[in-house]
Amino acid sequence: MQSEELITMAHGSGGESTGRLIDEIFAEAFSNPYLQQMEDSTVVPGAERLALTTDSFVVTPVEYPGGDIGRLCVCGTVNDLLMSGAQPAYLTCGFILEEGLPVEKLRRIVRSMAETAKEAGVVIAAGDTKVVEAGRQGQEPGLMINTAGVGLFDAEHDRAELLPGIGRIADGDAVIVSGTLGEHHAAILGERMGISHTILSDNAPLGEMVRNLKESGIELHEMRDVTRGGLATVLHEFAMASGSRIILNEKQLPVQKQVRDFCGILGLDPLYMGNEGKMVLLVPGKDAEQALEIIRDSRYGENAAVIGSVSRGTGEAGLLLRTQIGGLRVLGPLYGEGLPRIC
Repeated sequence: MQSEELITMAHGSGGESTGRLIDEIFAEAFSNPYLQQMEDSTVVPGAERLALTTDSFVVTPVEYPGGDIGRLCVCGTVNDLLMSGAQPAYLTCGFILEEGLPVEKLRRIVRSMAETAKEAGVVIAAGDTKVVEAGRQGQEPGLMINTAGVGLFDAEHDRAELLPGIGRIADGDAVIVSGTLGEHHAAILGERMGISHTILSDNAPLGEMVRNLKESGIELHEMRDVTRGGLATVLHEFAMASGSRIILNEKQLPVQKQVRDFCGILGLDPLYMGNEGKMVLLVPGKDAEQALEIIRDSRYGENAAVIGSVSRGTGEAGLLLRTQIGGLRVLGPLYGEGLPRIC
């Protein structure tokens, strides 16, 4: 493989070139007993109930400040499982490689993916590779990744009625965000526009944070990772689906100065910018400070903040922002496409 610098159509033929690609890049990075079976499917231990998710990642560029598509796909899939209350266990990955992709770039991305999976405590148990002709004129050949994830529940502790969900949102709940807003979106957009900046993507697996919250015994009424559409879109969905009024306090929203300045230049709103390593959660108001302390003591949670509260039975359902001068601004979901594609 060292002598081959670019991906060719032969790497997708199922023959000798495909075998070497699998052995020397994917199997080397992802090595584990399940993957080593090298069968059409693998057999893994399970549970009575499972959480399942799947996602496809098409971000451009595939390497960006603070991360790459390999780290991104693991974080995105793992975090989706965590938000359901499950413990992520297994991932599958399907690679679609464009002809002409540098092999060394693929190797870097696969290694990044393997390192992130190790950090997140998940096993990449199965995968697939296809090679297609490069179809995007004027752009370097890239790759796309589809991941599916399986999460397990503890039969004794993860009772269905205690898992996070829209139906558990209650009057007086506190709204907590686990960190600063908009870094991933700004990192991708700045890279694509050729803007010089110091903003790094926040792509990160949130397993330690969620595990610490669950072990504390605090009721987790609802959780969601803040990705496409941004925080406002997620909380608007919570409000409308639960018939609640959620009021955020602008003064309490955590935003890095670099991101705030970036937004000021381009006319963006951090409330509608995506992250890939932040979550928003709703807990009973009486537990807000304890939950905040737990998150801040967890990896990736040092900038967490209580940013609002839930009111049920008073006023029309929706999402409102109390501005710094004391007014109320109605926040809807993101309209149109949130450029650029961030995942």
